[in-house]
Amino acid sequence: MPQARPQQEFLNLVEQHRGILVKICALYARQPEEREDLFQEIIVQLWKAWPSFKGLSKFSTWMYRIALNTSISGLRKKRTELVFMDHAQLPDAVHEEDGDRREKMNSLYKAIRELPEIDRAVVMLYLEDNSYEEMEEILGISQGTLRVKMTRIKEKLKRTIQTMEYGT
Repeated sequence: MPQARPQQEFLNLVEQHRGILVKICALYARQPEEREDLFQEIIVQLWKAWPSFKGLSKFSTWMYRIALNTSISGLRKKRTELVFMDHAQLPDAVHEEDGDRREKMNSLYKAIRELPEIDRAVVMLYLEDNSYEEMEEILGISQGTLRVKMTRIKEKLKRTIQTMEYGT
C-alpha cells in the first residue's frame, strides 16, 4: 500500500501545472461548461491516482497522461466531436502580432482541429516543447513512431493550410 501523500502537496502541484489542464480541456471540450466538467473530472482522476504517484517521472508527465486518457476516454463515451482552442484562447503573444501572423496562426489552429484525437494530442505536446522521450512516456507511443507521426502530421497540416489559403 503506497504511503499517504499530503493533500497540500497535490494541490500545490496541480495549481503549478494548471495551464496544462486548461489547454487539454480547451482541446477536448467545446463549451465552457463542458471544459469545466472535464477539468473537474481530470482533477478527480488525478486525486484517485495520487497515492500511486511515485515520482519516477515528472509530475507534469504523469498529469498529462492521466488528463489525456481521461479526456479521450470521455470523448469515446460521449462520441462528441473534438475541438481545439478558438482564437480567444490563443496565447497572448498571438493577439499582439500583426494581422498576417495572427491569420496564419488561426489557419494553423483550424487545421489542427481537423486532425484525429491522438494526432491533436501529439501536436499539443510538441507545441508545449515536450521532448519525444516525454511524449513517449505520456502517450505510450515509441519515440520512433512519434517522429514518423509528427513528420506526417506536419505534412498534413501544410497541405490543409495550403488548401485553405489557395483552394488547391
